[in-house]
Amino acid sequence: MIRARELRKEYHGFVALDGVSFDLEEGQIFGVIGHNGAGKTTLLKILSGLITPSSGELSLNGIDVLRDPVKMKVMLGYLPEESRLYETMTVPAYLSFFGELYGLSGEEITVRANRLLTSLSLEANGKKIGELSKGMKRKVAIARSLLHNPSILIYDEATSGLDPMTSRAIVEYLRDLRRKGKTVILSAHNLYQVEEICDRILILRRGKEVAFGTMHELRDLFGSISYTIIFTIGDVARLNGTIPFTRDNGFCISTAASILEMNQVTGAVVEAGGLIERIESHYPTLEEMLVKIGK
Repeated sequence: MIRARELRKEYHGFVALDGVSFDLEEGQIFGVIGHNGAGKTTLLKILSGLITPSSGELSLNGIDVLRDPVKMKVMLGYLPEESRLYETMTVPAYLSFFGELYGLSGEEITVRANRLLTSLSLEANGKKIGELSKGMKRKVAIARSLLHNPSILIYDEATSGLDPMTSRAIVEYLRDLRRKGKTVILSAHNLYQVEEICDRILILRRGKEVAFGTMHELRDLFGSISYTIIFTIGDVARLNGTIPFTRDNGFCISTAASILEMNQVTGAVVEAGGLIERIESHYPTLEEMLVKIGK
């Protein structure tokens, strides 16, 4: 379990993070989102032990991060936004180097590295890391973060700049890590992916916590479901201004903010001799939420 209380980080009078608190159960994917400069990377670096908060409390699986950062890092895998790799090394040599730093035996390194490379569909074929594609380099960095079998993973923009196929493969891999009981904390500009895979989401704005919860809870907070009614009608004049609508390719489109409004729209359309073609429901997206909170 991860427990954060009133985390604050200040740089020479500038407050990058201001009073952020949350609890996260193990075996979940936790998304951190916000506009540029919202404090996402600062929070991830605090969680990974790379920087120390100016004040606040943080514990990971019962370990006080501020008092015992070394013990915490043993259970942690960190992936920065930029994969800074040793590009003159081959993939096996690179993973072997980090495996030795983690105190793993040669046999353990070989077994774990081969398992990770297989699960990530990463075939370097003896190439040096500098000769690999950006997507393959990202997979090498992910393999490195998992080599010592950490229980908590912190990934900053895991799929940034990758092609759709590689990005999708990494998202599916994160899902598989969750099924195996890993806790994954990630930031991402791809908000659709965050909606798709995250169990809990934290929204930051200028270093402050705006909202925290499941997608269902965030939708309730930022606005409930709305409805789009698509219909056709022979004579729009028969509606006589009873409902607002727009026209698009022969269809009339009206929106409703509630079931009651939807029933009023459909009733007016039918009474005027129109035909309801379909009704679409719409929940507020994370992108719409960020637009709503502003920068």
